[in-house]
Amino acid sequence: MNNIKNTFSIKDLENLSGIKAHTIRIWEKRYNVLQPMRTDTNIRLYSLSSLQKLLNITLLHDYGYKISKISTFTDEKISEMIRDVISNKNVKNHAVNAFKMAMMNFDQELFSNTYNWLQEEKSFKEIFHQVFIPLMEEIGLLWQSDTITPAHEHFISCLILKKILVNIEKVEATMSISSNKVYVLSLPLNEIHELGLMYLHYEIVSKGYKVVYLGESMPIANLKDLKKHYNLIVFLSYFTIQPDRDSVNDYVNSMGKELLGDGSQIWLIGKMTQYIDQALIPVDVKVFNSISDLVEKI
Repeated sequence: MNNIKNTFSIKDLENLSGIKAHTIRIWEKRYNVLQPMRTDTNIRLYSLSSLQKLLNITLLHDYGYKISKISTFTDEKISEMIRDVISNKNVKNHAVNAFKMAMMNFDQELFSNTYNWLQEEKSFKEIFHQVFIPLMEEIGLLWQSDTITPAHEHFISCLILKKILVNIEKVEATMSISSNKVYVLSLPLNEIHELGLMYLHYEIVSKGYKVVYLGESMPIANLKDLKKHYNLIVFLSYFTIQPDRDSVNDYVNSMGKELLGDGSQIWLIGKMTQYIDQALIPVDVKVFNSISDLVEKI
């Protein structure tokens, strides 16, 4: 069974473009900017090309063009105007939209071309913070609303992951790495979302520190083994979906019991950390609200 979506509801278009379904209907009726297909029960369905056109229209609209004017342009004219708008290399919204289209079409070439275009003007750190973080936040919402499938999310995540790995290798080839403090990076049991953790790997080696990267679903008892090999360890973990809100405090306390002492610290970040009660966890556990906050502390 093919679970890849190639037609979209008006709610999907709303989720992907940020334009309310009510507004999309008005634009259709008044300006004929999209021509949806109809089911037997008269429900609107849209193609990938309609999604692409709506994303382009949205970008032009965001940059001050009136929908009444945009509606008079041919598809070729709209594409030409998009090229003009993005020629200043500063349009983050275009990059996010381009990456979303790459994801929806499983188009690695579009991903690479967009990334290379960004790289002409921005550092990898700027690309990650200004484009990839907003993109992944959107993708998380799209996945939760069933607008995209797990296949879409995995496709784009793996492409971003490859860019992070390439940049880690570049840094490691040129930096002198200090071993007086070691960062041990891992994900809790049943946690598989490692994109944020891998980016922190890049940030830490960029600052000249040693990283031991252990990756996903790592038992606390196995983390304890690292204390036999290193002093002054920072155990860093990223809680995206695990541990769940009802068990997160117990989990953090178990980490503290097994891993703290001898100068070690525990650093935590991720969506599920919002459910940690600071009054119930050890003082040597630091919880960060964002990647930027954590990076400042390294």
